[in-house]
Amino acid sequence: MNTTLLHDRIAESFNRQRLLATLGARLLHVADGEVDIELPWSEAIQQQHGFVHAGAIATIADSACGYACLTKMPEGSAVLSVEFKINLLAPAVGERFVARGRVVRVGRTVGVATAEVVAYVPAKPEASVAIMQATMMRVEPRNGAGG
Repeated sequence: MNTTLLHDRIAESFNRQRLLATLGARLLHVADGEVDIELPWSEAIQQQHGFVHAGAIATIADSACGYACLTKMPEGSAVLSVEFKINLLAPAVGERFVARGRVVRVGRTVGVATAEVVAYVPAKPEASVAIMQATMMRVEPRNGAGG
């Protein structure tokens, strides 16, 4: 599948993700086996100590893994998370965060992907704040909606 069609396929599903829209997340990059999702900092996603909440970080990592797997599955497929493990490496401090989902392996019904979430702080190198390993299951879309 060409890159534009692949991007459009993933973007169509991404745009239906209400939680990602609520968080303010954006689709940054789509390629075969790769998806990057950006989350800008906002007060709405802070926890009580001023860091971005682990739930918001886990959400973009999970979505990046799922969409990375979806790029390797037949058109018309959808995926659901079956399992994931996240390691929170550092407090999530920055002006924006990017989850980089990458496929490890995708079979007919199950895919495995990893994601690294990096924080961007002005005038500093990017810093890794979380890593995830996730297992996704291919499912038939509900109501004809893929992704």
